[in-house]
Amino acid sequence: MGLKPVKLIPGMISLIIILLIWFVIPAPDGVSQNAWQLLALFIGTIAAIIGKALPIGAISVIAIATVALTQVTHPGDAKASLDAALSGFSNSLIWLIGISMMISISLNKTGLGARIGYWLISLFGKRTLGIAYSLTFSELILAPVTPSNTARGGGIIHPIMKSIATGFDSMPDDPASSRKMGRFLALVNYNTNPITSAMFITATAPNPMIVNLIAEGLGADFRLSWSAWAIAAIVPGMISLLVMPLVIYLMCPPEIKKTPNAPQLAKRELAKLGRFSLSEKITAAVFLLLLLMWAEVPEMLFGFAINPTTAAFIGLSILLITGVLTWDEALRHKSAWDTIMWFSALIMMATYLGKLGLVSWLAGAVSHGIDTLGFGWILSMLILVLVYVYTHYFFASTTAHITAMFGAFLAAGIALGAPPMLLALTLAFSSSLMMSLTHYGTGTAPVIFGSNYTTLAEWWRVGFVMSVVNLAIWFYIGGLWWKVLGYW
Repeated sequence: MGLKPVKLIPGMISLIIILLIWFVIPAPDGVSQNAWQLLALFIGTIAAIIGKALPIGAISVIAIATVALTQVTHPGDAKASLDAALSGFSNSLIWLIGISMMISISLNKTGLGARIGYWLISLFGKRTLGIAYSLTFSELILAPVTPSNTARGGGIIHPIMKSIATGFDSMPDDPASSRKMGRFLALVNYNTNPITSAMFITATAPNPMIVNLIAEGLGADFRLSWSAWAIAAIVPGMISLLVMPLVIYLMCPPEIKKTPNAPQLAKRELAKLGRFSLSEKITAAVFLLLLLMWAEVPEMLFGFAINPTTAAFIGLSILLITGVLTWDEALRHKSAWDTIMWFSALIMMATYLGKLGLVSWLAGAVSHGIDTLGFGWILSMLILVLVYVYTHYFFASTTAHITAMFGAFLAAGIALGAPPMLLALTLAFSSSLMMSLTHYGTGTAPVIFGSNYTTLAEWWRVGFVMSVVNLAIWFYIGGLWWKVLGYW
């Protein structure tokens, strides 16, 4: 078996960046030497992730080892440096996402995810637009309990979308055929994903990292709960989900607009799935229980608080006890364990950049640059958000983008006078909405774009328009909703 070492060019670029910052570029005034050295390791790690020098989990192992070895967090103290390097693993949000990803295996294994999608199409699928809304709200139902947006949009909803499109002879790799229906449904399939990812902490892996970064930026005692996030997102999120298929319908209208046979096609697929099985009933019950616990219902009714991560462990335990999932299946879920590894490394580095004062220094530099333009906080905040969102054209990973920029932009906006919670929520939700821009913006994009129902130009054009529409909805309507809630 041949070796699969680090990719030479991105690996060398990453190493050169680290060495330049570490040895050549002097630390600015107000920044300690070890903080500057940690920044060198951090930027080098992000560069390696962007360049895909190795899988992100492998890069994270190297980052943890390097932080411990160089002792940049605690100069001269090897044990404290190792403890700091491993500190990310003690973050409960990491385990919330990892365990929730294991739980979501049951959606595919039992067929519950497909059943929900086909059931909605059987009800509302007499028009192509109805099929689009059925796919959209199927993903919304799955979003709270599917932390992998790729698994949700690409692994569960996309096969259903392809099944419907091919059932109407709308085939990929053929522009004339794809325009019948497949192009429109594929674009809706993808552009649903950023919106549902923004609506729940547990809808995409980087969201808990954002919760962590907001807590660090607004004070250690502040923690955005699962229910507070969901309540803040529900109004702009639902509006975006209702508007998005209509916008795409106008931009890329399907040639087949009426689909009287779609409900029958969906019913045939439901018949193949058979009767609602015991494993599906258990899975549905576990998901309902998780939603109740995450929404803090036990605390409201009985005064008994359950931590969201504890709730996730309870859900997984029930699935293991009942045999709906086996431990071997949980162990084989590479994405979950990979997420736990890279999450812990990036949260650790971001946390210590804050503790060592680097983030506040960088925020001061950014806010000073914008402040010299003489704008008020509203326009300054808008500039920050737009820069944050549209730099995603340069990132193939939302995780890398968020880790590199979120903390500094949050601190910079607060320094410019923006209301902290308004800014925090806008940046938090924008971190998912920016996925719409490119065919490499998140893991779901290559899956759906790779089915070849749409051209690159159509994908980017629709993605840019949807980014503008979504930002307008979340910034203006969302901002008013958060004002009503008293968040700012």
